[in-house]
Amino acid sequence: MDFSVKPVLTGARTVLRPFTARDADVMWEIIGDPEVVRFTYPPALDLTRERVRDWYGSRGEQPDRLDLAVTDPADGGVLGEVVLYEWDPAARSCTFRTLIGPRGRGRGIGTEATRLIVGHGFEQLGLHRVQLEVYGDNHRARRVYEKAGFVVEGVRREAERRDGVWVDEVLMAVLDHEWAVHRGHPETVGAGDG
Repeated sequence: MDFSVKPVLTGARTVLRPFTARDADVMWEIIGDPEVVRFTYPPALDLTRERVRDWYGSRGEQPDRLDLAVTDPADGGVLGEVVLYEWDPAARSCTFRTLIGPRGRGRGIGTEATRLIVGHGFEQLGLHRVQLEVYGDNHRARRVYEKAGFVVEGVRREAERRDGVWVDEVLMAVLDHEWAVHRGHPETVGAGDG
């Protein structure tokens, strides 16, 4: 699989596009957002604006992963990111992750962005499986993933200690033949039957 072609994926609520170094300052703010920190990871102590600039500036050159900026079509502003990574050629699978900053939340943008990149993975790249991990208490993200067709496969109970509390890690995935039926809209499957 060659992820070197970085597409622009357009929906009604968001446009996904390749990152540039110019996106680093906005991503720096998003990475530091308290909700992002709570549900992803605490920023590394050695994380600097310069490293963030280098990281996002180099995303377009990565042939083994697909990092796309989630943007607002109204003004082009960066709202977050979606990523397909950890490509496993034997299983034709990737891991998915996303983060959406405060400006993009509560607008259906995360759901649409998830559907756009996962759909691209199945329909254009020929993936068989897309998987993810999410903290059990991240109800907003879990709802987004379920709305896009991800199914819970298992739970690693009390897998990590966060802010003095043990939290579960939930494993979720969607398969190509499932996607072929619902195209990221599982709530429509069976509607009108019977």
